[in-house]
Amino acid sequence: MKNIQNIAIATIIVFFSVSCKKEASVETKEVTKAKTEIAAKNLETANFTIDGMTCAIGCAKTIEGKLIETEGVQEAVVDFESKIATVSFDKTKQNINTISTTIEKVAGGDAYKVSKSEIQTVK
Repeated sequence: MKNIQNIAIATIIVFFSVSCKKEASVETKEVTKAKTEIAAKNLETANFTIDGMTCAIGCAKTIEGKLIETEGVQEAVVDFESKIATVSFDKTKQNINTISTTIEKVAGGDAYKVSKSEIQTVK
């Protein structure tokens, strides 16, 4: 009986670690393709350091998906390892404060905190 439980647990872990990554990335790409291009003069990119993330799929991908759905956001990439979200957005519709608020409201508003945000400068 214990072997059956161990096999079931292992199967569930493998299923979620393999299938969720593929589904999340496909979904993210489809939403990104549906976005309209933002005029170059209005495009701004910023980095946000996010505290509170505990996993790549449940946390980072959820935040990334929420950002991509946000009006005026052209692209969002959340790197779980570095705890940094890089967001390209229309500065006439969003700013660092509104994007930080969007991140902090994910999962009910008590899971994630933006500890640092900064505009990327073009070199």
